[in-house]
Amino acid sequence: MNQKEKVIVVEEIEAKGMAGMPMLILSVLLYLGAIAGLVLGIIWMNVPLIVVTSIWICVGWILFFGLKVLRPNEAFVLTLFGKYYGTLRGPGFYFVKPFTSPINPAGSKEEVSGAEIVVAGTKVSAGEMFPNKRISLKTLTLNNERQKINDKLGNPIEIGIVVIWRVVNTARAVFNVDNYAEFLSIQCDSALRNIVRLYPYDVADDSNLGEKSLRGSSIEIAESLQQEIQAKVEDAGLEIIEAKITSLAYAPEIAAAMLQRQQASAIVDAKHLIVEAAVGMVESALTKLSENQVVHLDEERKATMASNLLVVLCSSRDTQPVVNSGSLY
Repeated sequence: MNQKEKVIVVEEIEAKGMAGMPMLILSVLLYLGAIAGLVLGIIWMNVPLIVVTSIWICVGWILFFGLKVLRPNEAFVLTLFGKYYGTLRGPGFYFVKPFTSPINPAGSKEEVSGAEIVVAGTKVSAGEMFPNKRISLKTLTLNNERQKINDKLGNPIEIGIVVIWRVVNTARAVFNVDNYAEFLSIQCDSALRNIVRLYPYDVADDSNLGEKSLRGSSIEIAESLQQEIQAKVEDAGLEIIEAKITSLAYAPEIAAAMLQRQQASAIVDAKHLIVEAAVGMVESALTKLSENQVVHLDEERKATMASNLLVVLCSSRDTQPVVNSGSLY
């Protein structure tokens, strides 16, 4: 049997909870009754009554530990003597078995290393996000730090992502992984590296226009990233709603060289467009002169005119005309 077959996968079950307010009133009345019974037992010198009420006063407060309060989009994962008892969901005031205890490993660390949990635009620690062992069922934002990764062509780039996620299976999130918030952050880093290495930062030439790139196909890359992360965190009971690329740039050590390359490419494209347009204009000019019989030019003069027009049209500076008052020969 391999290692994977030894892993016990815990599935979520619903915890049985009673209404909390009636149990609170009953517990208070029983406790007050025990105190009154103790006083009466002492007055009446009734030993059995004194013993019973004293025992209840000592242990009756345990019932108060079974009272649980949940707000909307929160849950308690309860264990009873080390065994999974069930998950208590839904807002309200509940009473469960007093010896059940909630557990949430994600609330035991101050923050997730290498990532930020963001709520309403504010960074919060894991202890603040998951207080009192509650499991948050809200939609959360994980803002991973920028990483330096080599793309398909081996160029180092810096890329950062933000992941929108939530807990859908509380039992898997608590028992299948040690800390599901930190587990998600690590899997995001791994998935991001796997995806980035499959694509170049940008398409260099027109021959690869159909190829996807990190800069030009951000929507498709984000979808692939979301699917990759979802496959990795499925056993942790998490749902990846969306993954987006928040920052993308060449690493500082090659940024200057890549900028020069982009500038050179832009200059070449501009020159190509200028030359192509100039040739069309020269061709049109010679055709119009010939059709309208303005002048009759032999091949040598056509070549001279074409050369002069191309110089004027393609030059990056203003040209100075030279007027010839005599014959060309």
